[in-house]
Amino acid sequence: MAHICSYQHVWTFDNFLRPILHNPEKIFGPHVRPGMRVMDVGCGAGFAALELARRVGDTGQVVAVDVQPEMLARVEKRARKLGLRGRIQTRLCQRESVQVEGVFDLVNAFYMVHEVPDTKRFLGQIRDCLAPGGVFLVIEPMFHVSKKRFQAMLTAAGQIGFEIVSHPRIRFSQAAVLALSSANLADT
Repeated sequence: MAHICSYQHVWTFDNFLRPILHNPEKIFGPHVRPGMRVMDVGCGAGFAALELARRVGDTGQVVAVDVQPEMLARVEKRARKLGLRGRIQTRLCQRESVQVEGVFDLVNAFYMVHEVPDTKRFLGQIRDCLAPGGVFLVIEPMFHVSKKRFQAMLTAAGQIGFEIVSHPRIRFSQAAVLALSSANLADT
């Protein structure tokens, strides 16, 4: 069973230094516009969810998803403090299921795919909730996920209908932007 980073240890990577290491403008700027519907799966304490909420504006929506209610409580508290609570909905999920309905223009999975018990099943759930023309931004820590393991995840994504759009450079990370393949879009 994959290990999930506990809410008690989230401060070790989600702190005031994180935006220096992971520039939110560089990571999310190319992919998020006002009015979009975005899911941040494995949202943790909200590093990505809060930035995504700023970017989607008053007409957009962010659904922050996590398996730990304590993480969701932190996201809600931080969102209220920043005046973003109306743009963010939180959803408790299970390890085996994202449990979110609807379609999304962007799904973000930052440092969490290595924590799911069944990668291919998870990727299928993401595929099924991605809007036509939407993208899946997957970022994994190079210190937990080898290049070989990351490539295996990308191969599994390709087998279920994703294609690689790009490989953004993100410090200490392996990353890919995925979209539904042309053949998969024709089936929708």
